[in-house]
Amino acid sequence: MAATSTPQRATALPETEEQVEVGELADPDRPWITVVWNDPINLMSYVTHVFMTVFGYAKPKAEKLMLDVHRRGRAVVSSGTRERMELDVHTLHGYGLWATLEQQK
Repeated sequence: MAATSTPQRATALPETEEQVEVGELADPDRPWITVVWNDPINLMSYVTHVFMTVFGYAKPKAEKLMLDVHRRGRAVVSSGTRERMELDVHTLHGYGLWATLEQQK
Protein backbone atom coordinates (compact mmCIF):
# COMPACT_ATOMS: atom_id res chain seq x y z
CA MET A 1 0.00 0.00 0.00
CA ALA A 2 1.42 3.40 -1.00
CA ALA A 3 1.93 6.05 1.64
CA THR A 4 -0.08 9.20 1.17
CA SER A 5 0.79 12.56 2.53
CA THR A 6 -1.43 15.51 3.13
CA PRO A 7 -0.64 18.57 1.06
CA GLN A 8 1.01 21.40 2.94
CA ARG A 9 -0.64 24.77 2.76
CA ALA A 10 1.54 27.72 2.01
CA THR A 11 1.05 30.48 4.50
CA ALA A 12 1.20 33.94 3.05
CA LEU A 13 1.72 37.11 4.98
CA PRO A 14 -1.15 39.56 4.69
CA GLU A 15 -0.59 42.38 2.24
CA THR A 16 -0.03 45.78 3.76
CA GLU A 17 -0.34 49.20 2.21
CA GLU A 18 2.41 50.67 4.33
CA GLN A 19 5.66 51.38 2.57
CA VAL A 20 8.70 52.41 4.56
CA GLU A 21 11.37 54.51 2.92
CA VAL A 22 14.92 53.22 3.41
CA GLY A 23 16.65 55.27 6.07
CA GLU A 24 13.40 56.84 7.23
CA LEU A 25 11.92 55.81 10.56
CA ALA A 26 8.56 56.83 11.94
CA ASP A 27 8.98 59.46 14.64
CA PRO A 28 6.24 59.07 17.24
CA ASP A 29 6.52 62.75 18.18
CA ARG A 30 5.71 64.04 14.69
CA PRO A 31 1.99 64.25 13.90
CA TRP A 32 0.41 62.54 10.90
CA ILE A 33 -1.50 64.46 8.23
CA THR A 34 -4.37 63.66 5.89
CA VAL A 35 -3.78 64.87 2.33
CA VAL A 36 -6.58 65.23 -0.22
CA TRP A 37 -5.47 65.06 -3.86
CA ASN A 38 -7.02 66.69 -6.92
CA ASP A 39 -9.08 64.39 -9.10
CA PRO A 40 -10.89 64.87 -12.40
CA ILE A 41 -14.23 63.57 -11.11
CA ASN A 42 -15.55 65.46 -8.09
CA LEU A 43 -17.06 68.92 -8.42
CA MET A 44 -15.55 71.73 -6.36
CA SER A 45 -18.88 72.31 -4.62
CA TYR A 46 -19.02 68.63 -3.63
CA VAL A 47 -15.47 68.69 -2.21
CA THR A 48 -16.40 71.79 -0.17
CA HIS A 49 -19.52 70.00 1.09
CA VAL A 50 -17.46 66.94 2.13
CA PHE A 51 -14.96 69.08 4.06
CA MET A 52 -17.82 70.82 5.88
CA THR A 53 -19.59 67.53 6.64
CA VAL A 54 -16.60 65.39 7.66
CA PHE A 55 -14.51 67.96 9.51
CA GLY A 56 -17.14 70.51 10.52
CA TYR A 57 -15.25 73.32 8.79
CA ALA A 58 -16.97 76.63 8.14
CA LYS A 59 -17.71 77.28 4.47
CA PRO A 60 -14.84 79.79 3.96
CA LYS A 61 -12.25 77.35 5.35
CA ALA A 62 -13.72 74.43 3.37
CA GLU A 63 -13.64 76.53 0.18
CA LYS A 64 -10.01 77.57 0.81
CA LEU A 65 -8.95 73.93 1.23
CA MET A 66 -10.93 72.93 -1.86
CA LEU A 67 -9.17 75.65 -3.88
CA ASP A 68 -5.79 74.42 -2.62
CA VAL A 69 -6.69 70.95 -3.86
CA HIS A 70 -7.84 72.36 -7.19
CA ARG A 71 -4.95 74.77 -7.82
CA ARG A 72 -2.00 73.10 -6.07
CA GLY A 73 -3.09 69.51 -6.57
CA ARG A 74 -3.31 68.72 -2.86
CA ALA A 75 -4.24 70.10 0.55
CA VAL A 76 -3.62 69.04 4.12
CA VAL A 77 -7.08 68.78 5.66
CA SER A 78 -6.34 67.34 9.12
CA SER A 79 -3.50 66.34 11.41
CA GLY A 80 -3.16 64.25 14.53
CA THR A 81 -2.48 60.68 15.58
CA ARG A 82 -1.89 58.03 12.94
CA GLU A 83 -5.04 56.14 13.94
CA ARG A 84 -7.20 59.25 13.60
CA MET A 85 -5.70 60.11 10.21
CA GLU A 86 -6.33 56.54 9.01
CA LEU A 87 -9.97 57.02 9.98
CA ASP A 88 -10.12 60.39 8.17
CA VAL A 89 -8.62 58.86 5.01
CA HIS A 90 -11.06 55.96 5.15
CA THR A 91 -13.98 58.35 5.63
CA LEU A 92 -12.89 60.53 2.69
CA HIS A 93 -12.56 57.43 0.51
CA GLY A 94 -16.17 56.67 1.41
CA TYR A 95 -17.12 60.04 -0.09
CA GLY A 96 -15.14 59.25 -3.24
CA LEU A 97 -12.21 61.60 -2.62
CA TRP A 98 -8.58 60.69 -3.19
CA ALA A 99 -6.85 60.93 0.17
CA THR A 100 -3.66 59.61 1.78
CA LEU A 101 -1.88 59.95 5.09
CA GLU A 102 1.75 60.72 5.75
CA GLN A 103 3.89 61.76 8.65
CA GLN A 104 4.36 65.51 8.81
CA LYS A 105 7.80 66.68 7.74
